[in-house]
Formats: sequence, structure tokens, C-alpha cells
Amino acid sequence: MKGTTRFRHLLNSPDILVLPGAHDALTARIISQCGFKAYVAGGYSATAGLLGAPDISQLSMTEMADFYARLSDASPLPILADADTGYGGPANVVRTVRAYERAGVAALFIEDQVFPKRCGHMEGKRVVPRTEWLEKIKAALDTRVDHDLVIMARTDAIAVTGIDEALDRARLALEIGADLLFIEAPTDIEQMRRICSELDGLTLANNVEGGRTPFLSAPELQAIGYAAVAYPVSATYTIAKAVHELMAALASDGTTLSMAERMVTFEEFNRMVGLDEIRAQETACSVFAKSISDSSG
Repeated sequence: MKGTTRFRHLLNSPDILVLPGAHDALTARIISQCGFKAYVAGGYSATAGLLGAPDISQLSMTEMADFYARLSDASPLPILADADTGYGGPANVVRTVRAYERAGVAALFIEDQVFPKRCGHMEGKRVVPRTEWLEKIKAALDTRVDHDLVIMARTDAIAVTGIDEALDRARLALEIGADLLFIEAPTDIEQMRRICSELDGLTLANNVEGGRTPFLSAPELQAIGYAAVAYPVSATYTIAKAVHELMAALASDGTTLSMAERMVTFEEFNRMVGLDEIRAQETACSVFAKSISDSSG
């Protein structure tokens, strides 16, 4: 089954879809090894990993498409990808959707912030007029070659013009065909309940540690009515803390021995990244080549 089709089925299943966030190709591989069914990979983590910088529209569309291609190679799981504001107008959205489809994503979302956008839980966000955003969503829907590719409409209007405007925008996106709705950064549980009860489409919750939205468990969010929940930055924050502690220990002690119990071993890491499978493939190719050579000689 195609990744796009699998992602659609997971969204429509009775249980909420839990989407851990991949920081990079290694974490994408680890996510697949831990039994998850799909994952999200956003610009926040990609910008941190590739540039060591904040999520303020510093990566280009082609850089993000390349990022997703690498993740697709590392893990077979469906990816929910971040297409930011579409990187321009409708024509730019067309190019974005084509590049993301080639990269192998199963779903993508386009938001209504003014470019350059900010992380959804930062201050100072601004949104474009409704029609400008809806044009981009329509362009994405019309461009996709694989009609199972999920197009998610994201609005950040709560922080700018309030919950009623955010709901109105989500309804309009649903009306033109958006497959999944994401109202970013509700500030209380009542707003979250309104999102799920007043919208007829599937909705996604965003669990950002330290963010503006109440941090609820997956079962709690399912009870409210969400179809999916993303944990987009958890791995990034964990990596940042762990590496900071490692480097502080090395700077202080001149050795990393105090951190050894928090590391995987050499052999464990080799298994994690699939070295055994690569060696087995190399051996099989070598045996095959030798048999052909011997039979012809």
C-alpha cells in the first residue's frame, strides 16, 4: 500500500494517530524501529538540525524537499511534511507540491501566516487575507498527482484575530477540499473542544512542550475529538539537552565516561542504522558476481 494511502487510513481509524517528530534521518529511522505508524517532520527541527537556527523561514523549499527525500530513504513510514506558507503564491505552491511528492511525503500542510513565518507558538505572528491562503490550498489540491496525498490546511489566526476567525478559515478550507485541518496554538481546552465539535473535518492537535496549548495525552485528545496529534519538537529538545550535557561533561572532565550509560554502544548503533543488512547485501552481490564469473569462465 502506498504511504499516502496508509496515512489516509490511519487518519480515519478509530484511534488517534500519534505522530512523533523526526529531527533528522537518524531519528526517522529510530521512530520506525519503535513501532510508530507515521511521523511528522517540521521546519522547526529541520532548521535547528541543518542551520542551528530558529524556525523563522530560513530554509528554502528545495532545502526542505531534499530534507524529506533523505527522511524517506531512512524510514518507510508515511511523513507529514511542513510546506510553510507554500514558499510564495499559488505558482510557488504548485512547484512545492511537485517537489514534495517526488521526495516521497504522504501529507503536507500549508499555513496562512505572512512570510517570513514564525513558529506557531512564538509572539508576533501575522496572517494573510483568507482568499490568499485559500488560493494556495486550492493550488495544492489541484496539483497533487497522487490524489491520496493528504493536504492539511493550517491556520494561525487564533493568535491574530481570535478563535472565531480561525474556525471560519478552517471551514472554508474544508469546503474547498482540504483533507485535514490544523488550527494552531489554541490556548485552553475550551478552544480545543470548539475546534473538534464545530468542524466537520478531521483535526490535528499539536503538542509542543512549553508551548501555548494545553499539553494533553493522546487518549485525552482522542476523547475531545482529534484525529491525530503531533509531537514535532520533542526529539529536537531531547537531543539539544543531551548533547549540551555531554559537551559540558567533556569540557569539565576531559572525558565522556560519566555519560557512557546514556549512550548506545558501538555495536548497538551499527544495528540501529542497518549495518548488518548492508553487509548481507554486499555479500549476496559478491556471491552472485562470483557465480556468474565462474560459470562464464
